[in-house]
Amino acid sequence: MNVTVRSLLVAAAAALLVPAMSAAFAADQPASSPTRGAATAAVAAQAGKIAPYHARFGRTQPVIAIIGENSGTELTDYVIPYGVLQQSSVARVITVATQPGPITMRPALRIQPQATIAEFDADFPEGADYVIVPAVVRRNDPALLAWIVAQGAKGGTIVSICDGALVVANTGLLKGHRATAHWATQALRAKAYPDVDWVKNVRYVADGRIVSSAGISASMPVSIALVEAIAGHDHAAALAHELGVSDWSTAHNSDVFRPRFGVNLMAFVHTTYSNAHLHAMQRIGVPVAAGVDEIALALTADAYSRTGRSHAYALSASAAPVQTRHGLTLLPDRVVGGANPVDRVLPAFDATPSARMLDQALAGIAQRYGRSTAYGVALDFEYPGFRK
Repeated sequence: MNVTVRSLLVAAAAALLVPAMSAAFAADQPASSPTRGAATAAVAAQAGKIAPYHARFGRTQPVIAIIGENSGTELTDYVIPYGVLQQSSVARVITVATQPGPITMRPALRIQPQATIAEFDADFPEGADYVIVPAVVRRNDPALLAWIVAQGAKGGTIVSICDGALVVANTGLLKGHRATAHWATQALRAKAYPDVDWVKNVRYVADGRIVSSAGISASMPVSIALVEAIAGHDHAAALAHELGVSDWSTAHNSDVFRPRFGVNLMAFVHTTYSNAHLHAMQRIGVPVAAGVDEIALALTADAYSRTGRSHAYALSASAAPVQTRHGLTLLPDRVVGGANPVDRVLPAFDATPSARMLDQALAGIAQRYGRSTAYGVALDFEYPGFRK
């Protein structure tokens, strides 16, 4: 189709889409108030810290299970807690899946977990001290829900990341608790789970043995907060410095990420509609080799796969599994010189602190695809560090 004609069609579609999106989210918009800042601060103050860890079963370190669902698990929700907790050296961290075989990560990459839920239960019959629950495709998966319930019954603290809260809500464990999740599911959650006290404008909420975090980027601060609960503030602060994180408090304003006409709505239009219709999808190779930083990899691949113009692939010298810096098993998507080449290869990761790789990825996206597209990705990440 002629580019000019396509441009006119997309412009017409956007003219219809923008008001529709604006109206769809209007009900969730907070009323303007001079006390709003104070109210946001009050919510953050009430969110609470994760309760300090108390050793069980004679363990010298807590056992932390990160559970994935094989058909689709959110990449950064799964990998960032793993990378942060492994770097902290304060816990035994096990990657788990509902079934044998690799986990297809969304929106990109494939990971081979260390254990199935059956294997984990055989190794740790007393259960995990903490269970981290990412967003997954099949959030009503019976095996997944039953296993989370069983872990909770054994005294484990359940930690949901982003819309992993919907999974935990489906178990019934959130009833009567305060919780949070990605800003985009606020209306859905309020309607589907009215017996949960859904909290907005907060990075994470700790309510007894239930912990939940806001959208994608909140996986980093809540993971550091978990390290603080296990090993104390000084250990968490040193870890945060290594990662390039200056603040892991609960302070957050999720309302600013919602689509608003004249403010950020066109960024959503670009990443969710017009980019895919006006441009061919680019295959982006992300170089991977033994020792690759899994946090940097997850942030980069996730960001580039949310542009509407590109999809990230793990590019390796061979098809053999790759062990990341902290022992995660990554399955390469493409082989250098192989039959399925990529269109562009990103530079290998440098010494940039892991958490700051999202800024680097967004800068690269802005350079290649425009600042509005990068802004749309940041909004999807619920990341406050990028401005249009």
